[in-house]
Amino acid sequence: MTEGADESRSRAEAVRELEAEFGELITRFQRVISEIANRVSPGLLPGAYKVFTTIARRDGVTLSTLADHLMMDKGQLSRTIRELEALGLISRTADPADGRSSLLRATDEGNARLEAARAPQQGLVLDAIVDWPLDDIHALTRLLRALGESITRR
Repeated sequence: MTEGADESRSRAEAVRELEAEFGELITRFQRVISEIANRVSPGLLPGAYKVFTTIARRDGVTLSTLADHLMMDKGQLSRTIRELEALGLISRTADPADGRSSLLRATDEGNARLEAARAPQQGLVLDAIVDWPLDDIHALTRLLRALGESITRR
């Protein structure tokens, strides 16, 4: 077997291990997100929580822009928007740039509930890496950004 083939096999194995670790990390974050969603409103599903937090981050977003960003079907998204409105977490106002559409915003109540729900996990990542050298934190950030950019370019 050639040196190049050994390196290729080693690289493939390393990538499989990395993918497995991402899977585990995603599962752990999904558990945390489910807990936070339930604190925002008992029974709130993680998908609806993601829609809500995206609206909260992108204050004044249209349904079309939100659907594109989240890669969601507009019909499903509309149902989720109605649910979030009924819970008092978001509101709609007329879009001054386009009278046919609405701008979605988190309500003051929604923002307050979100902040309170996130509080118990606020330092989760900080606590997990408190003993890491600062250079390692910067390196991980740089590498994750590069990986994300490489994946989205495809």
